[in-house]
Amino acid sequence: MYSFEGRIRYSEVDATGKLTWVKLLDYFQDSCVFQQESKGCGIHFMSKLQMAWVLNSWQICLNRMPELYEEVRVITLPYELKGFFGFRNFVLETKDGERLAYANSIWTLVDMKKNLPTKIIPELDIYELDEKLDMDYCERKLAIPKEMKTLEEIPVTRHLIDTNGHVNNGRYVELAMALIPADYEVNEVRAEYKMQARVGDIFVPKIAEEDDKITVVMANQEDKVFATLQFLHQNK
Repeated sequence: MYSFEGRIRYSEVDATGKLTWVKLLDYFQDSCVFQQESKGCGIHFMSKLQMAWVLNSWQICLNRMPELYEEVRVITLPYELKGFFGFRNFVLETKDGERLAYANSIWTLVDMKKNLPTKIIPELDIYELDEKLDMDYCERKLAIPKEMKTLEEIPVTRHLIDTNGHVNNGRYVELAMALIPADYEVNEVRAEYKMQARVGDIFVPKIAEEDDKITVVMANQEDKVFATLQFLHQNK
């Protein structure tokens, strides 16, 4: 387990004064990076190895969003390393232990030179594994509705790119959330990442609304899928 504490900043809240979904994802992602660095295998170390942990899927469940000035604790719990896969849970809680949000994630260790998955090497097998969080786990592969509405294309620009040279997983959520109704109350986000997007690529978003969720697919102009995202408003 690894944790760090913080306070909800003005730059992290929306018009209602609550933490945004994108910043929630950033908190969880930052906890991974901080833990890696604390173990001596941070971004610079991984860069020398020409390896990176690339996200396969998210499932993030919300109890309530913290508000401006609230003090919070971010916890990450790696619970399994298998082949070239890493599995992590996350928790966001108040300083008094109220669970605000929790998540599951699946990662792949990638050889960045070959752009292929690679087995976990001894230098990276350094985590003390935690117990798997008790939660209702969804399937990693998300079902895509047969009928979807195609929206205006979105160019991939530099501000979306992270240190791995592709669009950061949180930015997909940010772009997709801008496409759903502003009054749609989201309490679970699911994401499946299939293909890396880089500067110069074009997103062709597609959207479908069902009774309990909205699905957004980010595809390219050849209809190959970069990522599928689902926003649920009933499941907790």
